[in-house]
Amino acid sequence: MSTPELPFPIRSEVPLRDETRPGFRTKTIATRLTPGELAEVEATAESAGQSLAEWLRETALRASRQQPPDPIELLLAEVWALRYTLLNLFHSKAKAASEGTKLMPDSIIKIRDQADTMKFQKAHRILADFLALARAHRADK
Repeated sequence: MSTPELPFPIRSEVPLRDETRPGFRTKTIATRLTPGELAEVEATAESAGQSLAEWLRETALRASRQQPPDPIELLLAEVWALRYTLLNLFHSKAKAASEGTKLMPDSIIKIRDQADTMKFQKAHRILADFLALARAHRADK
């Protein structure tokens, strides 16, 4: 015996609940504040030109979307900056000695500042290249 076919789908393609629609807010977050804390938060929202709910939502989402720094990347950044600084200091000192001049303190500060400016970008790139190489190596096996 065969199963009769229905002229309509059994499951509707229309979402059953509003919360499945993107951008539709259905959940709330509650917290307790002292009167002083509430006044502080309300004043901050007002100074930002936002309603309290809007300011709280944006602040919570911004905080939740921030990625905490990766300790490995931080360590790699500092090692890279130290390596960059030492190599440049040795090079600058040798160059100054060969020219019969002295290495000036502002040159040392400049080298340090250059290292600090580039260290996170370089560490991120080194780590990304390393991970890509490791993935490619695993894929070859």
